[in-house]
Amino acid sequence: MVRSLVDLLTAHAAHAPGRTAYRYLATGDCDGETEEISYGRLAVRSRAVAAWLQERGLAGGRAMLLYPPGLEFISGYLGCLAAGVVAVPGVPPQGRAQNHRALTRMRRLIADADAKVILGGREVITALAGLAEHLPELADLTCVATEDIPDDAAGSWREPDLTADSVAFLQYTSGSTSAPKGVVVTHGNLLDNERVLTDSMGHTPEAIAEYGHEMFVSWLPVYHDMGLIGPVLNTVYLGTTATLFSPLHFLQQPRRWLTAVTRYRPHTTGGPNFGYELCLRHATPALLDSLDLSSWRVAANGAEPVRAATLRRFTDTFAPAGFRPEAHHPCYGLAEATLMVTGSTVRTVPTLLDAADTGPHAGRSDAASVSCGRPGAGVTVVIADPERHEELPEGETGEIWVRGASVAKGYWRNALATRETFRATLTGHEGRFLRTGDLGFLHAGELFVTGRRKDLLVVDGRNHYPQDLELTAEMAHPALRPGCTAAFSVDGEDAAADGEQAVVVAEIAPDAQGEAEKITDVVRSALGEAHGLPVRDVVLVRPGTIPKTSSGKIQRRATRAAYLDGTLALIDATALS
Repeated sequence: MVRSLVDLLTAHAAHAPGRTAYRYLATGDCDGETEEISYGRLAVRSRAVAAWLQERGLAGGRAMLLYPPGLEFISGYLGCLAAGVVAVPGVPPQGRAQNHRALTRMRRLIADADAKVILGGREVITALAGLAEHLPELADLTCVATEDIPDDAAGSWREPDLTADSVAFLQYTSGSTSAPKGVVVTHGNLLDNERVLTDSMGHTPEAIAEYGHEMFVSWLPVYHDMGLIGPVLNTVYLGTTATLFSPLHFLQQPRRWLTAVTRYRPHTTGGPNFGYELCLRHATPALLDSLDLSSWRVAANGAEPVRAATLRRFTDTFAPAGFRPEAHHPCYGLAEATLMVTGSTVRTVPTLLDAADTGPHAGRSDAASVSCGRPGAGVTVVIADPERHEELPEGETGEIWVRGASVAKGYWRNALATRETFRATLTGHEGRFLRTGDLGFLHAGELFVTGRRKDLLVVDGRNHYPQDLELTAEMAHPALRPGCTAAFSVDGEDAAADGEQAVVVAEIAPDAQGEAEKITDVVRSALGEAHGLPVRDVVLVRPGTIPKTSSGKIQRRATRAAYLDGTLALIDATALS
């Protein structure tokens, strides 16, 4: 009986020790330096890390993982699992601009997780030694570069006594609407969600054989659930091969993603909607001529709203390179459910629902709602009235509630939040449900996500979904960057102003800065016409300055705070009205 991913790694190392588990493109380029690790080597390195942890009596404790992009993180993570140590993936401080934010988050995670040890890359561990002044917590922690743990240590590894209820790792939420919380993911949760993901994406034995085990290419950050549970852990779950490279290398040159797909011909690769938009911005004729995307079967799209316009434009643009519309695979998930909840049907074009005839986007095909597919086997998804705890009929919008073996145990050392989020009861249903905080509706068994409950704008007694306002703004003028707009509400400016007022902050292309005032007027007019909504401000900001989570979600609360503090990176003072 398979109890954990540790058992599967052991099996793959025994049956196919020479097979490549992961390759890493050190420069992001296929013709650059490439690192590889086989299943046999991965098992040795993971056991060496595990034995080091066990010898120091750390089984059952928490280990913070601070690694730069690369393969060493995987050995460290699997080493924790093999030692019975709870892994806590984190983001190392990097660069002056990132230091304060990363240090603050690291301090919170160390304290909340009560970490006993830090595992990291050699450069990170060296850098931490110089941060004692800013992180006095480090004095009580053991820090080790896992590259320095010798292979010989693997000989003293002892197989841990793991069960389905043993805690595998803490996945800290990205904090798009609140302070990060540690989601307690068990080995049973992990195995079940890998099953759900495998089924949803069609990773059958036949597909694996057809693709010669080349199943993934990924640039996603491995400390985030989408990049970890999907391309990294599904690889070791199946015994296949994944090609990885740094998110920074993708952001610098999005063509690297498509070039890697062309070179390694994987079955599956994906990212948030903004990743597809970045590729579209850099789709030159020369790039298209160099690509062959015909092997791409599953183009996963999740972690942020999936736009119908993005799916259409990506298909139209890359069809000459062999991309198929049925490869699009919108999906929905969250850390509290380990990762995947619903996914589209493989080799089927995603379901789109036209905008309502009387709605703000009537007749606009690019404003269609995109299905995130059906729940995986064993996963129950219902739409609930969050106040009455009653299931809503099909087609009605409410809070998305989830039940199944992939749903995590709760939040680490936070009984109140666990009870509120993971222990919901629903009239007419047995068992407990996870309250996702997301809004959506079901249509013919498929889930359509409409937004976050906490982000809902209530202006003059009417509800407005921020995604709707953001989409209207982006469709109003081509200078607005897709997926880079934030809508939120603020208190009225004076006593005469009744209640909340809407604000829209949008990034615009650099070459459009001279038209800022005109663009502002166009967007304001479009919002008024489409939604009947007077907007307090339309604020245009420089590209790349709207706060986002590590998975690419717009941080509306952080944007709102920057707006109120006057710290937005404004294009021009005339953009404020």
